[in-house]
Parts: sequence; C-alpha cells; structure tokens
Amino acid sequence: MALTSHVSSDNGRPAEWWRAEYPARSSARETVPQTPPGDVPAAFWSLVAFTFVLLIAPQTLIPELLLFRLALLAAGLGVIAVLVDRLLRRQPLSVLPAEVRLAAGLLVWAVFTTPLSRWPGGSVVFMADIYLKSLVIFWLLANAVTTPRRLRQLAWALSMMAIPLAMAAVQNFLEGDFIPIPGVKTVPRIFGFDAPLTQNPNDLALMLNLLLPLTVALFLSRPSPLLRVLLPVAIGLQAVAVILTFSRAGFLTLIVIGLAYLWKLRRRKRDRGWAMLAVVVGVASLPLLPAGYDARLATMTDTASDPTGSAQARRQDIYAAVSWIKGHPVIGAGIGQDTLALNAERGPRWKALHNVYLQYAVELGLPGFALFLLLFGSCLRSVARVERAAEDDPALRSLFHLAGGIQVSLIAFGVAALFHPVGYHFYFYYIAGLAVACKTASEASGSPVSEPLDRRLA
Repeated sequence: MALTSHVSSDNGRPAEWWRAEYPARSSARETVPQTPPGDVPAAFWSLVAFTFVLLIAPQTLIPELLLFRLALLAAGLGVIAVLVDRLLRRQPLSVLPAEVRLAAGLLVWAVFTTPLSRWPGGSVVFMADIYLKSLVIFWLLANAVTTPRRLRQLAWALSMMAIPLAMAAVQNFLEGDFIPIPGVKTVPRIFGFDAPLTQNPNDLALMLNLLLPLTVALFLSRPSPLLRVLLPVAIGLQAVAVILTFSRAGFLTLIVIGLAYLWKLRRRKRDRGWAMLAVVVGVASLPLLPAGYDARLATMTDTASDPTGSAQARRQDIYAAVSWIKGHPVIGAGIGQDTLALNAERGPRWKALHNVYLQYAVELGLPGFALFLLLFGSCLRSVARVERAAEDDPALRSLFHLAGGIQVSLIAFGVAALFHPVGYHFYFYYIAGLAVACKTASEASGSPVSEPLDRRLA
C-alpha cells in the first residue's frame, strides 16, 4: 500500500508524514520594545554639582575645598550612580546613539595614533588630563539627563550659572580690572572669571555664547510672568558681557546667534515680535559700544592694524597648519601636539593653533578630522529631528525650544571653533552631550524621532 502525503496548511505544498512540521517563520522581524533608561536622581544632581564646580569654581573662594577635589568627586559619583542603577535594573550600561559611537571611534583613533605622536608621553598626559575628562562628562550627560524635565532643570542651572560669569565681566570692566600688556598700546582687555574655563576673556566670551541660547530657549518656552521679566535681563547681561570682553570671535559668534534666532522665529507669529524687538534694541545700542571697539573689530579684516600681533600670528599659523596636513594627511602629530607640529613648520613660537578644525586635522590627521565632523553633524541632526518632532505638540513646547537652543549653541561653537584652540575641552563635549540628552529625553516623552535608539551594550 502506497504511502500517502498530506498537504501542509501553511504553504499548500505536500509534506511527507514522517517529516516534522514547524511553525512558519515570520517574514517580519519582531519588534522588541526598548525600555528607556530610567531617571537616576543621584547621577543627575552629581552632574549639576560638577557643572557648578566647573563654571563657578567655589574652590577659588574657599581654598580649603581644593583638598576634596570636588569636580572629580561629583563626576565619579555620577558615573557610579548610573552604572549601579543600570545593573540593578538589568539594563545596558549605556545608551549608544550614533553620537556616542562616533565619540568612541574618535577616542580609539586618538589612542591608536598616540605611539606615532611627535611626543607620545605628552599625548598620553593630554588625553588623561583633558580629553578623557571631557568624554566622561559627555557620556554622563547622555546617560543622566534622560527626561524632558531633567533637561529643562539642567538648562535652568546653566542659565543661572551664566549670570555670575556675566556680572564678573561687567564688574571688571567698570572697575578697570584689565590685563596688562607691557609695551603695547591697545584697547584694554578685562580679566575673565576666576574659573578654569573662563579665566581668559576670549574663553569667557565663548562660554557665555554657548550658554546664551539656552537662556533664550527658556524665555521662549513661556515660564511664569516673573521669570519672563528676569530672563530678558539675563539675556541682555550675557550679551553685554560678551561685548565687554573685546573678543573678536565672541562678537562674531554673538551675531551668528542673533541671526540664527531671527531665522528660527521668522515664521512664528507668537515669537516674531520678540525677534524684532531684539533687533531694535541691538541697533539702538550701537552708539553705546565701548571706546575702541570698532578699532578692535577692524583687525579681523585688516590684520596688519592689530597692535598685539595676534591676528597676524594666527593667520601665519593657519598657513603652517595647512602645510603640515599636506605632508601628514593620515597620521597627524598626535593628540595635544599641534604646538610641536607648528614649531616644525614655521619655527619655534610655542603657540597653540587657534582653530578647532585644523587642530583635529593636524593632530589626528584627516581620519580624525572626518570623525569629528561626523560627530558634530550628528549632534546637529539629532536636535533638528527633536525640534521638528516636538513642534506641533503643545505638551512638548519646552522640549521644542530647548532643542532649538541646543542647536543654536552647536552652531555658535561651529563659528567660534574657527578662532579657539579648544577641540578636546568641555566646551564642545558638554553641548554635544546636551544634544544626546535632548534626543533621549524626546524618546522618553514618546515623541518620534527618525533614528531608533540603540540600547544594546557595546
């Protein structure tokens, strides 16, 4: 008697009776729900404490605090709090969006090229003293600021910390607390704020410009009536302080911030009036600019007229940097070694390269430069996505404005980076961390973004 076959109910093809049948595999890949990282209050407030120590530097007022190494203590507690929370929740130890992966790739390339550095030991010290610290805070921002509420709280903290920085600039100018330059008759430059990132007036202007868009974002998010009065005062104070530093890069960056917000607000009827008012106030304030300010700005185009010689020297450094890159396109001078590279090209002056983009290209070669550009561009794209996703949701008004503010801060850094030697410092990596936090907060709020979040471990 012949064996009979039966028809599979799944595919309609005959199947032998001795063959085991299995459920058909789904053609669509199953979607596993991703649990957003939980809020870790201890990590967040440790981050706020670190930021306070970084910007306000209470240890300069109370020297005894130096014994406690407050910045290291706060950052360490924040990192430990995140890791312990992730382990207890059985979640991945870190979020891994594109920005975190790109930053990790940039670090790997910097480590890989260190043995080929012009001074390997100096590169190791630079990495440990500056770059790794910046990356740790970048990581902490990405993992500790995970909700719109936390992002808003941090923006408020940063805006409030900007006020004493701006007040110090105004006070130093009014009291004549200027940097002495022996033998050079030039416009006096004020001392900065007595903190690691703002002692130099140029660095003070950079920091204020990076924080200013966050203050504007808080104002546009329509807080209480009292705060709507206080925030414009804070915005004006920060803008005035930038001008009083007599920083040419600071002035250009301030103008770009204003133009960026004019572009953003041009189609928003509710906010367009504030933009026009800001333009009117700015134009009306031109006669109030400090004496000699126009002459200072003129040196940007007429470098020969700069009595300090800084404009001429920086132009020569750009030529030397380009020459070095042509001769070393892949493996650069090594992280932190731009000074040695410039010395080799144009003679020993022992001056750092005042251009972040060229700094990466000189030190890490074109691969490192490309990785930095990808990281910078990814941060810009992420906050732009969040801004678009939250635009039409009244419940996400604050997140919408904060995303726009972080975007303007990134643009501000992109302009200021043409004039500062701060490629590996907190200035960029803090704002980049805010961009990642903004994306994570958006996803925690349920606002859709184009790129799905990857929560898997490396």
